[in-house]
Amino acid sequence: MTWSLLAVTIGVFLVETLIGGSQNINVLVRLGAKTNELIQMGQWWRLITPIFLHIGIFHIFMNVFTLLYVGQILEPMIGHWRFFIIYIVSGIMGNLASFAFGASSVISAGASTSLFGMFAAFLALALIYRENRFLTELGKSFLGLIVINLIMDLTMTGIDIWGHLGGAVGGLLLGYALGIPRISRPKMMFRILALVIFVVISYYMYVKGMVVYG
Repeated sequence: MTWSLLAVTIGVFLVETLIGGSQNINVLVRLGAKTNELIQMGQWWRLITPIFLHIGIFHIFMNVFTLLYVGQILEPMIGHWRFFIIYIVSGIMGNLASFAFGASSVISAGASTSLFGMFAAFLALALIYRENRFLTELGKSFLGLIVINLIMDLTMTGIDIWGHLGGAVGGLLLGYALGIPRISRPKMMFRILALVIFVVISYYMYVKGMVVYG
């Protein structure tokens, strides 16, 4: 899945470049960047498509490198489909957070919502399997990475901090709900609870976004 997601992301960037440039606002909107007004008008797919769009060569380089690095660790650990679900669905939750709490005039795109979800999934696994030293150390490392990046978000312009926060919350809940294959932890009731919390938060953010921008 890591290589498939990389291929799609790079392919979309090439399309952006060929039809007018990845920093062209018209191109970004045309290909599905997150714009609050258009989501409010019913274009719900703009909560998904921004995951694969990037603004400029530095933006895609950093996200592709991060996806490759993290994916090669996380995907073999949790399996292909769990990895795919966390990547896509935490990205959607990040875009929902941006829709609900971000500035209405901002056009946003990028895989960082999903990447924060993957960082937080490591934290979830560290909490579930505390006796595993490897997972515990990974969890600490990625928690530090989340905190550092969020602090950097506060000091930089043009960064969608709400998208990053939402992605991290989504990854934490999904990581807890899905766990590691063939290991019966956490208990099913806690997995279901994590999913319920995920759905409730997502629904709340969608409704909030529709009310604020409607």
